[in-house]
Formats: sequence, structure tokens, C-alpha cells
Amino acid sequence: MESRVLLKLKLVLGVFGLFVAAVACAETLELKFGHDGAPGSLFAASSEEFARRANAKLGDKAKVLVFGSSQLGDDTEVLQKVKVGTVDFAIPSTIMSSAVPAFGLFEMPYLVKDRQHMQRIERDIVWPTLAPLAEQQGYKVLAVWENGFRQITNSKRPIVTPDDLKGMKLRVPKGKWRVKMFQAYGASPSAMGLSEVFVALQTGVMDGQENPFPQIFAMKFQEVQKYLSLTEHVYTPAYVVVSAKKWATLPSDVRQVLEQTAKETQAYVYETATRMDKDLLEKLKSAGMQVNTADRQAFVKASAPIYEEFARDVPSGKEMIDKALKLAGSK
Repeated sequence: MESRVLLKLKLVLGVFGLFVAAVACAETLELKFGHDGAPGSLFAASSEEFARRANAKLGDKAKVLVFGSSQLGDDTEVLQKVKVGTVDFAIPSTIMSSAVPAFGLFEMPYLVKDRQHMQRIERDIVWPTLAPLAEQQGYKVLAVWENGFRQITNSKRPIVTPDDLKGMKLRVPKGKWRVKMFQAYGASPSAMGLSEVFVALQTGVMDGQENPFPQIFAMKFQEVQKYLSLTEHVYTPAYVVVSAKKWATLPSDVRQVLEQTAKETQAYVYETATRMDKDLLEKLKSAGMQVNTADRQAFVKASAPIYEEFARDVPSGKEMIDKALKLAGSK
């Protein structure tokens, strides 16, 4: 009789233990982080480092899961999914200007001098002006990371001046100012998702594209492009964003860890990006790409109409441009 009671007790305890384990498992909040970077890209390195740091601090409270290579959709789709809360984090870059027009500030050619300049712009423009505008559109910005200084690759010829772009079919990201910029330079730009670009270049649908070194190398564009022209025509920040609505539903201690960690990770992002800029240029040369340096002044001169249009069409556009340019020489 006693053994039967003990057996039943063990069974009850066993079932209870399984129930407790299941509840504990269910209580671990899973947070999806989507981006379009390939393995080895700066986006992949940045998001994975953030997840590693955040998960170490969060313990069983929550877990950040990273999905790269457009697994959750291209940059447009992921940004929309963040807004409705089906994806928790994204790192939009150029595409942010489509959701919040004022972010088109960073589509202005040759606006950002270097990463130190970008940090001053972040302090004086992003947080007081741009982040609140993003929140009005349903996005909370947790931190500013990086996509990087953009260069032009193509299969036709070296790009030294804007004239060399005339008639060239060039893939650009989904943002109207990048399209306008390359139209002003004489190219024939088309916006498309990053995951589609390799095949477009391989088949000749596109002659060229423009991206920072980490994206060029990780996407293997060197396999289907002959020329790499060092234009550095735009520096693109990237923003760690979440749904403002969903963010408010997360436990305060989880929010604190995530926001603090996102900001702390910026130093890692900048350090990694600086190293990649140096190392990957050499790798692209070794892969057989013909590298040349563009005439910066010729591109700056051809960029004037874009500044004028942005200043005219975007509320506070001129003020933001003036402030950003002024910050180039400050400390």
C-alpha cells in the first residue's frame, strides 16, 4: 500500500516538475531581430554581438534571436513587421527615410565627414529631433549603429566623375533620395532589396550597385563586378528600432537591459566597421577588382541640387543640414 502511495506521489511530482519546466520555458520571452545582411557582414556581426551581450544579462527573462540574410523579409518588409510587432528589432539604414522623411538627412552626399562627426550629429540632431519623429510614426530608436561609407561597383568602367555614371543601370536601396542623387549624376538607378542584387548583377539586369565594403564583400559582389570606385558618396548610419507600441508592453527591467546594451554595442560596431574598411578593401583587390579613387570635388559639385531639394521639401531640412555641416568642425 505504501509503495503505491509513494509511486503515485512520484508520478504527481514528476508531472508537476514537467509543468513547472514548461511554464518556465514559456515565460522566456523570445525577441526576433531581423536584418538583410549576409553572414560576415557588419549587420550580422553587430546584431549577433548585441544578442550575445543582451542574452547574457537577461538570463531567463528574455532571449534575442537573430535572423539575417532577409529571412524575415527585405528591409522594407522587416520595418513594416516591426511597426505591427511581428518582428521585434530591425536595423534599417537608407529605408528609414521612407518611413520618416527627415531621416533623409543622411541621404545627403558627403554630409558626414567621419564617425566622430556622426557621433556629434547623433547627439545634437538624432536624439533631440529625429528619434521623436520616428516615435510619432510608431518606431522607437534604441541606438545608432552603422551601415557605412558607400562605394560604387560596376561591370563597365571606373567611375571617376559623375559623367562616368551616365546611362549606367545602378541598383540602389529603397529610398527616394538615393534614386534622386544618382539621377542627378546621370545614372539610371533602380531600387531593389539587397537579396535580389547578386542575380541582377550576374545577369546584367543591373550594371552596378553601391554599398559599404562589408556588404559588398559579404554579398560576394566581387564575383560579378570588375570595378570598385572609392566614392564614399554617402555615410549611412543604421538604427536599432523596435515597435514603440510593443516596447511599452515589455517589462521595464528587460527594456532597460535592451536599450543600454544597444547603446553600448555602438563602440563595438564602430571598431568592427573601421577594421572591416581596411581589411576588406585589400580582400576586394585580391579578388581581382580594379580599384580607383573618384574625384570627390566633382561629385560634391554635382550634389548641390539634392541639398536644395531636401532643404525645400522636408520640414526643418535646411536647419538640419546647416547644423550637421557645422558640427563637422566642432568637438
